[in-house]
Amino acid sequence: MKPAEAKNPTRRIQKKRLAILTAMALLVAGLTPTAAHAEGPEQISNGTFDTTTAPWWNTGNLTVGITNGQLCTDVPGGTTNPWDAIIGLDNIPLVAGETYAYTFFATATPARVARALIQLPVDPFTSYLTANPELSVSGNTYNYTFTSPVDLPTGQVAFQLGGSATPWRFCLDNVSLTGGAEPEVYVPDTGPRVRVNQVAYLPKGPKNATVVTTTTTALPWQLKNSGGTVVAHGQTTPRGVDASSGQNVHSINFGSYTKAGTGYTLTADGETSRPFDISAAAYDQLKLDALKFYYTQRSGIAIDDALRPGYGRPAGHVGTAPNQGDTNVPCQPGVCDYSLNVSGGWYDAGDHGKYVVNGGISVWQVMSTFERTKNAATAETIGGLTIPESANNVPDVLDEARWEQEFLLKMQRPDGMVHHKIHDQNWTGLPLLPHLDPQLRELHPVSTAATLNLAATAAQAARLFAPYDASFAAKNLTAAKKAWTAAKANPAILASPADGNGGGAYNDDTVTDEFYWAAAELYISTGEKEYKDYLLASPLHSADVWRERGFDWAATAQLGRLDLATVPNALPGRAAVRASVLAGADKYLATLKAHPYGLPYAPADNVFDWGSNNLVLNNMAVMAAAYDISGQKKYLDGVLEGIDYILGRNALNQSYVTGYGEVASKNQHSRWYSHQLNPDLPNPPRGTLSGGPNSSIQDPVAQTKLQGCKPQFCYIDDIESWSTNELTINWNSPLSQISAFIADQGDGSLTSPGKCDVDYKILGSVPQGFAAEVSIKNTGSSTINGWSLTWSFLGGQKILAAVGADDSQSGATVTAKNISLNKQIKPGKTVKFGFVAKNAPGPNPVPDLIKLNGAACK
Repeated sequence: MKPAEAKNPTRRIQKKRLAILTAMALLVAGLTPTAAHAEGPEQISNGTFDTTTAPWWNTGNLTVGITNGQLCTDVPGGTTNPWDAIIGLDNIPLVAGETYAYTFFATATPARVARALIQLPVDPFTSYLTANPELSVSGNTYNYTFTSPVDLPTGQVAFQLGGSATPWRFCLDNVSLTGGAEPEVYVPDTGPRVRVNQVAYLPKGPKNATVVTTTTTALPWQLKNSGGTVVAHGQTTPRGVDASSGQNVHSINFGSYTKAGTGYTLTADGETSRPFDISAAAYDQLKLDALKFYYTQRSGIAIDDALRPGYGRPAGHVGTAPNQGDTNVPCQPGVCDYSLNVSGGWYDAGDHGKYVVNGGISVWQVMSTFERTKNAATAETIGGLTIPESANNVPDVLDEARWEQEFLLKMQRPDGMVHHKIHDQNWTGLPLLPHLDPQLRELHPVSTAATLNLAATAAQAARLFAPYDASFAAKNLTAAKKAWTAAKANPAILASPADGNGGGAYNDDTVTDEFYWAAAELYISTGEKEYKDYLLASPLHSADVWRERGFDWAATAQLGRLDLATVPNALPGRAAVRASVLAGADKYLATLKAHPYGLPYAPADNVFDWGSNNLVLNNMAVMAAAYDISGQKKYLDGVLEGIDYILGRNALNQSYVTGYGEVASKNQHSRWYSHQLNPDLPNPPRGTLSGGPNSSIQDPVAQTKLQGCKPQFCYIDDIESWSTNELTINWNSPLSQISAFIADQGDGSLTSPGKCDVDYKILGSVPQGFAAEVSIKNTGSSTINGWSLTWSFLGGQKILAAVGADDSQSGATVTAKNISLNKQIKPGKTVKFGFVAKNAPGPNPVPDLIKLNGAACK
């Protein structure tokens, strides 16, 4: 493996067109209106429109005139982009290092959000001020400050007014731009200094909070119920200065209080926290919402408003004008001489691109959320997701994953290699609904990394879909093997870091980890020697793969390690693989315990990555797997404490999940969840994770507001802050895993194993498939009076007949119940039953998990 920084997610800087401009835009617009006072000369000629609108100009679809001393125009409806209708003024001189005050009065009838810019007047139209004023019918005066990073005698003032489906009227007056202003200082509103999980703590789980204070000695704290009654109290633990926030903090541990309720608050040092619940059911809805996120990310299908009220929209990129569509997409010039139908899949983030390497880890985590229900003692069935396929007798979570997996299959060439990505030829602006995107779509070159992503996810899909759709499972297995062979023949075709116009580059210089992940999934699904030999010979197999920064789309060996540990297979030395997961979890648990905010993520260089929240969750996923393997409560508690950071116990005192917590992210960077820019559009749906603090603050908004920020403060909930506030499919996927894990833990108590031993023996082959015998021993002190045994096959095996038990099967999961003759199992006694089952392609390992009356047996 290369050093960790070689696969740092911050390389996604190529993902945004504005990243090209970073060097020019270190200081740009303040987006929050502030009172500005300046003494320099006026830069705007004719900002009052007393007798004329000259020298202001406008696009051809606008007619401007003077009404009551204001410049006014009727803006037509039906435009797509903000820049489709513009009023502007040229030749505005800007001086590098000068701070300017910019003010204007404007109205909108009806109310609208406009875009006010001061920018370079030619391509690439570098913006030095970008503001999104919410215009009202009665009108307001808007005040902004910005510092110019360049000397520019020909700057441009522009009001972008397009992008509305319906017509409206815009009026402008008293435009002023003067130098000599005081630079704006952004101070986030962090609310009360007591920081808690604003959603809920489990009754029997850990309960921790953080207090920001100047005091260095212990302080008294009180826990109050919704009626204001003190129900618990104690002393804080001073923790010193937290490096990730620069704050002096104390910890509060109130885990001994276990009574469920709503509206609790913590008080310490004269401050009272935001409210929170103590509840065993608080994560049940987040478990679903985090997965429901994917339906509204779908490409190539109309989103039904009846299924997602407020989020309905026409199908995107199906070739209906102005779309050029994904049904017949050519390659970039010089890349290939064919076109492919690559419709469907999930839009990667807030743009319209679709990327195999990002889609790979995302669909793997979504499918793994389902696969855990087969193999983990505490896992519960995932409920319905209210999607178009909900009535087809396939688990909704698999149907949703299939939408992406079908797209990944379409990206494969006949020779087995897979195109890296497909997206617009050029970057588009915000807002822009998918069906209105007019850009040419292009396939980008194949890559070894993309090919191995398909090999891994298709192998995983082959075993998971086998009980529901054998032909789709077989199609995936064929594609996986073909991709593996192609990647072995082409082991070093790497995505170019320069291929970042119109979409992210997603370049990855090391693919040994993708080879390991693909080999692991292929071995689990086939049991074949080629993949076993590759795994055992790989240096990664025995390496410490648990990076302090966590795994992600560019560091995927951990995915293979986790599945080898948690999905039944016959790999030699598997016990060591399982032990390595516990070792990784211990590393992240130690990080969490040492961190004053209970954060299982603390890069040694104190630099938070792009999408740091997903890395936090991925580290928690390792702890969750360790709990599933070992049943040790320390790992369960680590996950339960780690989620506190995501949901409010952080320096900014906010939840990063939309709709969860009193103060939560709601303006994530998106072209269609763009309510901040267009009130007619929605915010992201409930259960959407924001990427979170990013020390590198690559976008202009963050660079303006957050210069010099401590890591936890390198975040702003602004739709234009694509480097700190992005949403992506591979950030919601670990949220799906972790929210499901927590929802499955009930009140947070340790789940006791059953008092039983089960011996599951495969006796051999029979004409119909295979025969097996199962023995159940009662290791408890009480008679078992009626029993039900459950387990899951790896793939498409199907019970045909049982002797000594009544059997039923749903998907891969079998339930065997007693018959009248063997209903009772006395202490120390054993009952047996046998069955004959139909074989399925691939191995038929003994299940890791067998439950008797709902409790896991040894």
